[in-house]
Amino acid sequence: MEALPRHVRPLLAIVVSALAAIGLAGPAAAPAAAAVRLPRAPVADAGTGDGYWHTSGSTILDAAGNPVRIAGINWYGFETTDEVVHGLWNTDYKSVIDDIAQLGYNTIRIPLSDQVVESPIVPSAVGFYGQSGPVNTDLKGLDSLQILDKIIDYAGSDGLKIILDNHRSEAGNSAEQNGLWYTDQYPQTSWLKDWDTVAQRYAGNPTVIGFDLRNEPHTPAGATYAQGATWGTGDPATDWRLAATTAGNEVVADDPGALVFVEGISNYPDASVSGGYSTDWWGGNLDGVATAPVTLSSPGHVVYSAHDYGPQEFQQTWFNSTTTAASLDAVWTKHWGYIAQQGIAPVWVGEFGTGNTAADVSDTTPGSQGQWFSDLLGYIGSNQLSWTYWALNGEDSYGLLDSQYDLAPALAAKQSALAALEFPLGGATAPAGFPRHGSARTP
Repeated sequence: MEALPRHVRPLLAIVVSALAAIGLAGPAAAPAAAAVRLPRAPVADAGTGDGYWHTSGSTILDAAGNPVRIAGINWYGFETTDEVVHGLWNTDYKSVIDDIAQLGYNTIRIPLSDQVVESPIVPSAVGFYGQSGPVNTDLKGLDSLQILDKIIDYAGSDGLKIILDNHRSEAGNSAEQNGLWYTDQYPQTSWLKDWDTVAQRYAGNPTVIGFDLRNEPHTPAGATYAQGATWGTGDPATDWRLAATTAGNEVVADDPGALVFVEGISNYPDASVSGGYSTDWWGGNLDGVATAPVTLSSPGHVVYSAHDYGPQEFQQTWFNSTTTAASLDAVWTKHWGYIAQQGIAPVWVGEFGTGNTAADVSDTTPGSQGQWFSDLLGYIGSNQLSWTYWALNGEDSYGLLDSQYDLAPALAAKQSALAALEFPLGGATAPAGFPRHGSARTP
């Protein structure tokens, strides 16, 4: 079956969650074959990755100065109208987190909305009985943010790190369609206030290594560059670099150990290109960093983030019968790879994903999905970049798991390819008793 577009895929999750609520999905589904565990990634030296992380040049360092890389996965749902990570309708959250750690990932990127921060609900998309018996019993009666606390606590005990992502304003699916980091209902003042709320909530908790300030700023279809997200223009309504600098300084003041992840935009002025603008995926164009980087009042926090996808997502001009690894490398280097190569800052490929057929992973046909995926993994590896795969979610056509959230990956070959890039950490980083809810920042 043809892969669903990424902006449509989360709608399937809402349907599944509704069916679960009336007993037509989740526990009532036929049990799948027994999961087969893949080997766990090698264990790192004890202590690698401990504490808060910071940056030096293009390298991320742990609290002891050891080089570390993010090698993780996205687990979405809190940003949707469900206001909770997906899969919990029939699977215990602890089992999912254990599986992420067992498969060798070291970080989970968790998307949020401004709405879930300001108005958390008691989610109905959490089930309490699965195929093997009771699940999620300690989540009964908790609201979305309290469930997020539980997930972060348990992930820390498993030695995992967390990145929290402001994915959109209102609860819903995909990136904000206006391409900006605010809407009429949630203006820039609300966006900044919500980041204060989140950063203060997890201040002092080194499991939460940082905050992805906004998902996929971009120029919407049919809009001019000046109407969408711009970079370095000085316009407070559209200059993403200016907004990211303001928000970055806010969250570092709230949580001084945190990393600040800054995504790119989609279009950037370039007189050498036909049409006058260099274009890339939403959030993937970081051309402007070369002349106008994000500079915070405190150094050592900024990590730039790009999103990249293959032709299943959209047939970009660089996917064609003449596509080679070298031509793809040139696209990636132009838009974001140069940042790491020149030692400006670390780069994190925050989203990329592929389907669950063998061709989606290993096809060598020029311009194919498989060629893009294998060459991107090679580029990430050779440049020692950080990454988080999109997504864990079994309802997603790029999902690592299947629709029942069985704990074996849906395509072993894809997991094996990702495992080659994993970066094991040294163990649990969130001992019992750490302060989860930081006190409010003083002026």
